[in-house]
Amino acid sequence: MQMIYDIFSSTAPAMPKPAKGTEFIKFALSQASKDMREVLIPMAIPALAAHLTDVRFMYCDNKYYEMCGQMGHLIGPSGIGKAQLGHLVEAIMRPFRKHDETEFKKLVDWQRQMKTKGANKEKPERPDVSFWFPPADVTNPAFIQNAMACEKLGERTQYINLPEVEMADRMCGGHKQVSQMVRNIYDRQRAGALRATADGVTGNPVLRVNLTFTSTPEAARQFYKKDLTNGFFGRIPFAYKARGERSGKIPRQGTYDEEFLKKMDSYLLRLDNCKGSFVVKKLNKVADQLAEEMARLADLADDDMLWELSHRSIFSAWKKGAVLWILNDQTWTRSIGDFVVWFCYYDLWSKVKVFGDMFKCGDVQEEVQRTGPKNMLDHLEVSFNELQLEALRLSLGKSKEGTKHQLNVWKNRKFITYSAQTGLYTKTREYLMGMPAGKDKK
Repeated sequence: MQMIYDIFSSTAPAMPKPAKGTEFIKFALSQASKDMREVLIPMAIPALAAHLTDVRFMYCDNKYYEMCGQMGHLIGPSGIGKAQLGHLVEAIMRPFRKHDETEFKKLVDWQRQMKTKGANKEKPERPDVSFWFPPADVTNPAFIQNAMACEKLGERTQYINLPEVEMADRMCGGHKQVSQMVRNIYDRQRAGALRATADGVTGNPVLRVNLTFTSTPEAARQFYKKDLTNGFFGRIPFAYKARGERSGKIPRQGTYDEEFLKKMDSYLLRLDNCKGSFVVKKLNKVADQLAEEMARLADLADDDMLWELSHRSIFSAWKKGAVLWILNDQTWTRSIGDFVVWFCYYDLWSKVKVFGDMFKCGDVQEEVQRTGPKNMLDHLEVSFNELQLEALRLSLGKSKEGTKHQLNVWKNRKFITYSAQTGLYTKTREYLMGMPAGKDKK
């Protein structure tokens, strides 16, 4: 598998054209403005996946996983149209909205009954209600209570869209708790909450939650700056939208009219009706290829953090592929595989772009300094010596000692050859042509 995308580039990996098997993507994006399409699709899938109940897929590790725990963080400067995500989400979540209205009525009726009963009269019990698409402004006790209700009433996944990333603090009971909560959501763990509050909420439900956030790059850097290494940051796929050219044209959006909603409902039906355990071998093959590819990438940048982040990026992209497979009537096509690869690269590119040097020092940097991991081989001439790589490593804040090891890794991967006569290392034809290297494992 070739390196199709460059995560070190200043421009975003281009989205594949929807083709046979991914017609849904073309339809879902048909009303969004052209400049927002790339960021909207990875962000819309967590909302779609919330429609899945009692569905498991086997991953490459031979374990089955539910499709909940899907997240996304849309990052872009002010005024680029991030609100479009909200419009698309509303179209996807209409059935959830209907369900929640009925549930809300039950609560209102119960409150009315409570008020009318005298002090000594037997009070009616609070009805079991679960909200599948709770409001963004949710407190932590309400979130726990709802997770318990969703588990009790059919093991449903709740979907929450937070237009401001800071709202997560309120939902999780403070910023310090966000990291743990997100990890528990991603891993479908229990909430780990056993507490008595003024609201009388106590319980420890399994967290079946899909989450999306939106923020500016500055707010994102602030939000994650203390959590770059603890697994929280890596669990959330990013979709970064840079400010485009100043074209002087107002982006055109369509409308989510009846015709659109009717067609959307037919797709949602496929998700709602899907039940059981599945193994999609071709989807797993794409994930395996991506893992090989990511090892090559991490070796080119000699970056452990990139390597660790990539595992979660692959897993998140794999889950998205499973959702696309269901939307395509449980049929695999090559186009679904192309999107899985793109989801993975786009997430990593976004992380490198927004956080750059924070990988190394774990603090907010000035725009200029945020360079992030680099493909070092691309920064060297076709033929170079050991000292040149050493100088490049030192300029990127890496150790002098790691130079020899890096050269050996590159030789084993057939990126370079060595001439003892000249003392020079030369990039191989395979590397320069972007051909897949031999299947050497480190």
